[in-house]
Amino acid sequence: MHVGYNNKQADYVMDDVNLECVTEEKDLGVIISEDLKCEKQCSEAVKKANRMLGMIKRNFTDRSKETIIPLYNSLVRPHLEYCSQIWSPYFNKDIKLIEGVQRRATKLVTGMQELNYNDRLKQLGLMRLERRRMRSDLIETFKIVNRNYDINPDLFFQLDEGGRRGHDQKLFKKRFRLNVKKYAFSNRVVDNWNLLPASCVNCSTVTTFKRHLSSELESETVLLK
Repeated sequence: MHVGYNNKQADYVMDDVNLECVTEEKDLGVIISEDLKCEKQCSEAVKKANRMLGMIKRNFTDRSKETIIPLYNSLVRPHLEYCSQIWSPYFNKDIKLIEGVQRRATKLVTGMQELNYNDRLKQLGLMRLERRRMRSDLIETFKIVNRNYDINPDLFFQLDEGGRRGHDQKLFKKRFRLNVKKYAFSNRVVDNWNLLPASCVNCSTVTTFKRHLSSELESETVLLK
């Protein structure tokens, strides 16, 4: 796969065999394209999620909240969130495409059809998928910064040494011209991470961080972007 605008697109040989040139490839369930955009991955995720949603609609006559929401959470939503740190969409058309699955799912619940989307989410105890992806980004950042993985955090983030107010683990946000780099995980998460209060960032465990983060998201005391 040749990546980059100025790529010379050289031919590669392994064991005297020319390697096939492809424009996209699926790796661990995530479709990577040569332009590094997530349009194809979003489309495939929505197709899988819609198939599961259709199965639920056809096979369950009980449309109560107690039936539909657990089914949605366990069978539909995972397709829309799998490895989202890698392919989180930034084009409005892709964001709306993914959110549309949850819109349809909430309308399946009895008594929800006449409510607007935000009211349905509130009644059903759900969060916009875009906001859930942001939450996943922040949790992954916490794990990387606190070395929960056997990887070097410097490969992802650079501490901001500018002495700005707030917690002592603020990250430096680099400036990029291309959207691919601008919206990559290690860059798009920086603003939201820096907005978190010290009580959240300085948690000692992932579980505690998740609890504090959920509290921040619910109360919206910190307006995350």
